[in-house]
Amino acid sequence: MAKSSTSNVCIRMDSKVKAAAEALYEELGMNLSTAFNIFVRQSLRERGIPFKITEGSPSQETVSAMLEAERIAKDATVKGYHDVDKFFADLDE
Repeated sequence: MAKSSTSNVCIRMDSKVKAAAEALYEELGMNLSTAFNIFVRQSLRERGIPFKITEGSPSQETVSAMLEAERIAKDATVKGYHDVDKFFADLDE
């Protein structure tokens, strides 16, 4: 049987995050080291991060602003500009 070799990895993380993760993984019957090894092995299998990484959902205020901008862009009665100087001149009036 081949002898397994291991290496140490040092990771910095927020103390509160570490404590919360340790508590979760303990409930799942493992420690942080085992959880990290699972993550790395799954990353190697998938040839990438094994979960979707997103910026999160926009707030309701952001969604409202995006919908308003879309409505304004499609509204033919809203004055548009192709010249920045003209835009700023109109703002000064």
